[in-house]
Amino acid sequence: MYITEAAAWPRYLGDVFPSGSLDKCVYNTRTMDGDKILVVDDEDAIREIVSSMLSAAGYKCTQASSGLDALSVLEAQGEFELMLSDLMMAELDGIGLLERSKEKFPDMPVVMVTAVHDISVALAAIRNGAYDYLLKPFEREQLMATVRRALENRRLKLENRAYQSNLESLVTARTEQLRLAMGDLERSYDITLEALGDALDLKDAETEGHSKRVTAFTIAMARAMGLPQERIKVIARGAFLHDIGKMAIPDAILRKPGKLDADELLIMQEHAYRGYVMLKKIPFLAEAAEIVYSHQEKYDGTGYPRQLKGNEIPLGARIFSIADTLDAITSDRPYRAAQPFSAAREEIKRWGGRQFDPEVVKVFLAMPESIWDDLRKEINSQIIRFAYAQKATV
Repeated sequence: MYITEAAAWPRYLGDVFPSGSLDKCVYNTRTMDGDKILVVDDEDAIREIVSSMLSAAGYKCTQASSGLDALSVLEAQGEFELMLSDLMMAELDGIGLLERSKEKFPDMPVVMVTAVHDISVALAAIRNGAYDYLLKPFEREQLMATVRRALENRRLKLENRAYQSNLESLVTARTEQLRLAMGDLERSYDITLEALGDALDLKDAETEGHSKRVTAFTIAMARAMGLPQERIKVIARGAFLHDIGKMAIPDAILRKPGKLDADELLIMQEHAYRGYVMLKKIPFLAEAAEIVYSHQEKYDGTGYPRQLKGNEIPLGARIFSIADTLDAITSDRPYRAAQPFSAAREEIKRWGGRQFDPEVVKVFLAMPESIWDDLRKEINSQIIRFAYAQKATV
């Protein structure tokens, strides 16, 4: 059976669809999906027969007598699973309907139906977003096969999109889980490092709280320099662990009350390299290990252990050097009382370009002195609480 112009419908209706025989003619195309199909044609007879065939196959059909009527139906009922539209219609033709419907319902496949046997017309419809086209006259099985293909294509597209969306959601969720896990791991590392620093402070009681103070000072300067957070974390770890190599220095030398002799001084100076060796094997601390290795270098190349000069010294070590001197001058020592921040400021300014990186010195001098006093008080208050807890448990 062919579907052609409306004038020929009476003969085909009587010949092909005698009373009660419609279901038998389409038994092999019946579907249980109940997909909604919008049939658009300005000829009533064509709309009716196409809708009847599709309805008998299990589809839910709605009719529209023009392009404008179809837009009204779409506005009222929303997206259909498929739209079958005649190409040549008054007021709004099939191409116009296609373009306007695709703006709001890009996932709705559209099959164009035309009696114009001009391939350029069909290609124009495809270029404008039509899924396929049917040339009149067409057989019923052509119609059903085209409808099934269009609906299957839509289903696959939606399933693929849902899969991609679910996959993206899964990747996002897994990425967040990994981020949280890495964050927890990083915090665990830092807690472990803090315990190591505390252990070193307990071994060298003369400098209790020193590691935490110089770390706070170093972080403050790094932030003032506008360094990225990830880099500041690395520098902070290097600053906190700068003296970790002293764990390998004999107590007789580390705690000697008087001045070290030449041999003892050489052993003491090994702590920079020893700390580097301890940390470089840990991937998490590889960059921080370089700061530990270089924290006793001087900008003019007179430091140790490698006599690095200028920018050969890692930036973190150059920042730390100022923080270390600041804390040393403003802390009590057995041989002298703590000096004011103003004294430390003048000393650091005087040695800029020799012991210290002059650019980092400029940053330090531009920072308010109140920052250092506030940081020292905060760190010292934590040490006092810890010391009190120790006494309470004795």
